[in-house]
Amino acid sequence: MTTQSNGFTVGKTKLYQGEQQTQPLFCIEPGIPCEHARAQASELMGYAQELTISGLVDENPKLVWAAYYLGALAKTLMDDAEAGMAN
Repeated sequence: MTTQSNGFTVGKTKLYQGEQQTQPLFCIEPGIPCEHARAQASELMGYAQELTISGLVDENPKLVWAAYYLGALAKTLMDDAEAGMAN
């Protein structure tokens, strides 16, 4: 049984924290199978959602900030996987 590959991450997507930053906080490596990258992004988004709810209920801004960064990492990963699937 063979599985169909939908491409690989291109490694061009980077996330910069704040305006006028020259060093990326997150960057995606090229060559990750897009299916795997998308699955991992989905997992991160689920964790971000749980952290957001916990942070709001517990009035804990640290959890909300952690959720923000997990969401940003998930978006960066998803954007790079989408670019790889377009190739």
